[in-house]
Amino acid sequence: MAAIDFKERLLSGLGGDWPKPCPLKIQTPRTEQKDGYRLISINYEVEPGDRVPALLLIPDGVTEKTPAPGVAIWHQHAGQFHLGKSEPAGLAGNPMHHTGVALAREGYVVLCPDALCFEDRQDATKKLKGHWFERFEFLRYVVEGRCMAWKNILDMRRAVDVLAGRPEVQENHLGCYGHSMGSTHTWLVGPWEPRLKCLVGNCCLPTYKGIHREHMLHCFPNFVPGIFPHGDTPDIAALIAPRALHMNFGETDGGSPIDEVRRGVKVIAAAYESIHAENNFSHYIEKGSGHVLSKKMWQLTRDWFARHLKSTT
Repeated sequence: MAAIDFKERLLSGLGGDWPKPCPLKIQTPRTEQKDGYRLISINYEVEPGDRVPALLLIPDGVTEKTPAPGVAIWHQHAGQFHLGKSEPAGLAGNPMHHTGVALAREGYVVLCPDALCFEDRQDATKKLKGHWFERFEFLRYVVEGRCMAWKNILDMRRAVDVLAGRPEVQENHLGCYGHSMGSTHTWLVGPWEPRLKCLVGNCCLPTYKGIHREHMLHCFPNFVPGIFPHGDTPDIAALIAPRALHMNFGETDGGSPIDEVRRGVKVIAAAYESIHAENNFSHYIEKGSGHVLSKKMWQLTRDWFARHLKSTT
């Protein structure tokens, strides 16, 4: 199936076109000086009445007169619904995933938003907790003719609106990074957000073939109704071409069976090669590693951003 036809099928499976963007109505209730950057608590409207809390990290010395590249970080799942934006922003969770702080200290303006169902976006009624609220939201979107991935993409596109609109950010130098579910979010939003010039996904490319074979219960954003007869998750990621995409994987990561990963990255590479953009896709599989962000994976991530964001004119 041609890429343009598959993209149309994908949009239909997701739930159709996104609504016209509403005003962001950004609020910034709190600013705190940290070691090497300012940490700003913000929230903004993605749809009328639906506000997303986020943390914005602005490196010292980055101003409207001296803007820097911007990176959005999509946090992981890990069943830790109490965590979201705070982990990459360095306020909680595993130091391995304090990636927003690391990038801010390298000179990037970083935005860390909460995904639906996480941290400050849990059930406001308090009736459902954790995975029960996530299940409720997934099913609510399904009966509306959409899916959770549709909502996640909408929210991420609004996050890019926020980054692009900051005076401290070089609006043509935008990227994103995600680990685990955040990696899924990376290849989900990539095809629909051309302003993202450089994307990195760490440890998540669970094909439907692999999910079905292994009877895996993956997080809901991976599931796009009706798409499997027409393509698999690597075909979605391939739609990011020709923009820069790097993907890291652990050889023993049970969430992304390695045989399916190896087949999947060939599909993505072929898409880049077909339009002579092979230098804009790379991947790394770490022998003996599982579902982690290793030192080597992070070094490759840093190098990819430096190459495709900082050096971009």
